Amino acid sequence: MGRPTALAAALLAAIALAGCTSTTGTSDTGTDPNTTAAASGSLSGAVIAVKIDNVDDARPATGLSQAQVIYVEPVEGGLTRIVAVFTPPYPAVIGPVRSARQTDLDLLGQYGKPVFAFSGSVPQLIPLLHKTALIDASQGSVAKAYVRQSTHPAPHNLYLHASQLPTGSPPGQPPLDFGAAPAGGTATTQQKANYPAASFSFAWSASAGWWLVTMDGKPFRTTESGQLGAATVVLQRVATRPEAWPEDSSGATAPVAQTVGTGAATVLRDGQSYAATWSRSAVDAPTRFTVTGSGAQLPLASGPMWILLIPAT
Repeated sequence: MGRPTALAAALLAAIALAGCTSTTGTSDTGTDPNTTAAASGSLSGAVIAVKIDNVDDARPATGLSQAQVIYVEPVEGGLTRIVAVFTPPYPAVIGPVRSARQTDLDLLGQYGKPVFAFSGSVPQLIPLLHKTALIDASQGSVAKAYVRQSTHPAPHNLYLHASQLPTGSPPGQPPLDFGAAPAGGTATTQQKANYPAASFSFAWSASAGWWLVTMDGKPFRTTESGQLGAATVVLQRVATRPEAWPEDSSGATAPVAQTVGTGAATVLRDGQSYAATWSRSAVDAPTRFTVTGSGAQLPLASGPMWILLIPAT
């Protein structure tokens, strides 16, 4: 294990003073997926979903090494934000937390009655949220769960104490399917994914047994574990439409990713790439993947995963 960065040490010291505990450590090869809560692929427990900021000023994040699923969403200005999905045991501290978008509502419907933690939204979104099964655990609803720290500049400095959140209910059926790799894959060591103002790349590490994550040309690190990795990476191409309201004073609108329906995908697992098709029949239905051409079921590898919602062209 490498030495914690000065930023990580400062953040964790601030968290300790706030009455929380966490662990430190960095690694150039990523956290061992077999030693984290994310190693399980069942997703059978009650879910906490947290909206995470991931612009340069917000990195490195905290707690993401324990996320079982990390979704990357397109937002206004060509940037991205993260929705991190956790099942028990939850990390003590998660962040930095930012605001919700309309994409989140349908996306999280497949997780039963999840607790959704975020730091605000445009007013028009809240009535829509309250019509869903999601439990509103925003800063405005559960203020005691949130604290600001001095390790990041505002507004990228809001952190969540997961133990202070309400309890949700698990999904009735697994939102994602896990199992052995099918035939039809192509040996792959590198994969890139680009958004208008952000880029990701994934490098297969045979020694670690997973894909190491890079964002904007830098290893995607967390304060507690170093560079993140994933057992499965999905590039899920989705139709988008603009939100019906502006997200800021400049009039910028966020794209709403359509995660119910069907479309093309690329699935990376076990050092292989699969041309795939994703499908989801309803908001409360799971997402499933099949191998393009053969139609064979394409389960995901057990362990942490990244799913990137990429606007289809």
